[in-house]
Amino acid sequence: MTVLPPFRLEKHFSRWEFTARHHMTASDSETMTMAELLSHADDADRDAWERLTLGYTETYGAPALREAIAVTYEGLDAADILCFAGAEEGLYCAMVALLGPDDHAIVTVPNYQSMETLPLTIAASVSGVPLRPENDWQLDIADVRAALKPNTRLIAVNFPNNPTGAIADQKTFRELAELCAERGIHLFSDEVYRGLEREDAKRLPQTAELFEGGVSLNVMSKAYGLPGLRIGWIACRDHALLKRMEGMKHYLSICNSRPSEVLATIALKSRERILARNRALCAANLEKLGDFFSKFPEFYEWLPPDGGCVGFARYLGVDGVEAHCRQLLEESGVLLLPSGLFTSDLLPIPQDRFRVGFGRKKMEAGLDAWRQHLNAGRSQVLSA
Repeated sequence: MTVLPPFRLEKHFSRWEFTARHHMTASDSETMTMAELLSHADDADRDAWERLTLGYTETYGAPALREAIAVTYEGLDAADILCFAGAEEGLYCAMVALLGPDDHAIVTVPNYQSMETLPLTIAASVSGVPLRPENDWQLDIADVRAALKPNTRLIAVNFPNNPTGAIADQKTFRELAELCAERGIHLFSDEVYRGLEREDAKRLPQTAELFEGGVSLNVMSKAYGLPGLRIGWIACRDHALLKRMEGMKHYLSICNSRPSEVLATIALKSRERILARNRALCAANLEKLGDFFSKFPEFYEWLPPDGGCVGFARYLGVDGVEAHCRQLLEESGVLLLPSGLFTSDLLPIPQDRFRVGFGRKKMEAGLDAWRQHLNAGRSQVLSA
């Protein structure tokens, strides 16, 4: 078996996520207590929770959960859904099921590391398609066409994008799906931030809705703010593909946590309220973040993202973003993710960026510590 390289971002989080005083780069929305979530339950779901036994559940996912997920897609039903223990397991199974040693894959850059690392360890070749800062991180369909090869079997995208928060425009995204359908290419779409768009008009269709080769990945962790449930899924109308992925799951989680499946079902039935709450929080925090960056124009450039709860700000200081983020963390307890953690083996990544998150409550304490740090060392940073 191929040995996977260290996961830079997750390794960094293992060291700092729960020890930094101010986690200012979280990639998920504000979570809720068990009591808050159960308050959304109807009588049937409350009864299901009270009568719950702690045995195994179905590998594909509990029927009630798959039905609740299918409702979130147009034209799909429970047979089109396969559940996983979080999104990472689903991403792993999809890449292994979709690619072979003679295949070529295309991946957008920047990205979440495993979306390119896994194809690189499986396929004959992988091409990166850039999301460029000078183009507001937008996908250019001409770049995709230029990267195509006769053996291209997979194109992988992520919108709203992590780490930039960019969303492809509607026309480009549909052109991409049509291109994949014409050439028999699977389009793998990481949609874990769908529902957190700044404007409803920017919300893209889900890839599984567009054609049989569309593979949609989602999870309860990001837009819903319920990462502790560890419930993710893939939606796809290619049932042979789902069957191959189910077979891989037999070697991994086997099945999901039964309590988590019931809780995820409750959340999905209340998705409009939960997503509306999280969008409102993101909007309020985004305004605070924009105001913060406007006070320090000598240090930062900031483009508000189209969606999601993370953005990719630019650092202008002469000391460099890696040193800046390290100093912020060590001296003031403010955790940000410098662009080095998003380094790609496919294409260069701007080395003056850092990821900042804005999906959680009590953001003000982190901004205050960050502000005090900058004010205290303004002259030293600029002259470094």
